[in-house]
Amino acid sequence: MIDPVELGPFPGDEGYEAAAQLDQADPLADYAAAFVEGEPDLIYLDGNSLGRPPRATAARINDLLAEEWAGRLIRSWPEKWWTQADRIGGLIAELIGADPARVIVADSTSIVLFKLTLGALQARPERSRVITDDLNFPTDNYITDSAARLAGCSVETVGSDGINGPVDSIIAALDDDTALLTLSHVLFKSGYLYDMERLTAAAHDVGALVLWDLSHSVGAVPIDLQGCNADLAVGCTYKYLNGGPGSPAFLYVSEAVAGEVANPVTGWWGHANPFAFELDYTAAPSIHSFQTGTMPILSLAATEPGVRMTIEAGIDSIRKKSLGLSSYFIELAQRRLTPLGFALASPLDPARRGSHVSLRHPEGWPIVQAMVEDGKVIPDFREPDNIRFGMAPLYTSYLDLHSSVGRIARIVESERHRHYPSERSVIT
Repeated sequence: MIDPVELGPFPGDEGYEAAAQLDQADPLADYAAAFVEGEPDLIYLDGNSLGRPPRATAARINDLLAEEWAGRLIRSWPEKWWTQADRIGGLIAELIGADPARVIVADSTSIVLFKLTLGALQARPERSRVITDDLNFPTDNYITDSAARLAGCSVETVGSDGINGPVDSIIAALDDDTALLTLSHVLFKSGYLYDMERLTAAAHDVGALVLWDLSHSVGAVPIDLQGCNADLAVGCTYKYLNGGPGSPAFLYVSEAVAGEVANPVTGWWGHANPFAFELDYTAAPSIHSFQTGTMPILSLAATEPGVRMTIEAGIDSIRKKSLGLSSYFIELAQRRLTPLGFALASPLDPARRGSHVSLRHPEGWPIVQAMVEDGKVIPDFREPDNIRFGMAPLYTSYLDLHSSVGRIARIVESERHRHYPSERSVIT
């Protein structure tokens, strides 16, 4: 283990005072105390994969267990649980620039993505092409391929430079046979942020629908679905919204396409009259038609505190701090880590950057293991050599970033990472 005294930062370290002053001037600094404290001296920079637990979440779950489940039992369905997905969907709508009546929580991200992808293709039966890029989250591509096969469509994956979204090439690929353009708003490896308005307009110019995955942007980046005339969107709640591992996803269907795009996975929660128990399906005349089965009430309830906290903090303030943190981290990394073999794998332009920064290193995986075990810094790793550092503005501080860069540098300079396997043997 690295000597604990090396974990710093401490007054007198180069850059310490500047980082401390930035934290003192941070209007969001007090929000860190609203999260459950973890391991001492640990720096957590993986909120872009799984956010920290808000303290209010434990209170909410305990209340649900004691008062609603144990106390009221099945009576809690009509009293509170049946409309919970609507209420939380309405809150999320405030963060994505949407009409609350057009957003609902339902299923996992993969399932809601499949529903909207296949629903969009079925709404354009005369067209046979789907456009995406090679930087999309792989699961999104798996689901797109599956839905396209069912709809008799082909998928064209537009190539990129590995960091920046291939905007011009995507626009060039769109034609009158394109049914759907489907992209991640913020790319999972590099953090590149697409111009939603420009790409949506380009797809609409040829009569195609657009589906956005907001998983790496919601809660960290301002989103205006209605202002961009977006058709469809999905997103998770366990990253910057801090809803907990595997917490339910949300979906958005614009009013403009609500009469065209239907849920292809029908179930009783999407029925117009679910308790009539009719043998024939009649879709609810609202966003509820995109629900399928019974919601997981415990995990659904756990999403609400994080969403409310994000709304309270304000997405514009969150974005301002996010850009401050990522710009500061890039400056530190270029000065301290570039000489050690690290290379920036995220956009330099802050307008094109989400809330995480990726660095590449040929020995990325053993370095990450040493960071976690010896340096007490938790980022995450994406093959083949990407180390991602998530800036979660509600609890990440400038001193966190200052200290993490120092710890990483000491690990590489001391070659401690060479004690760790160079290839992954377990899922992490």
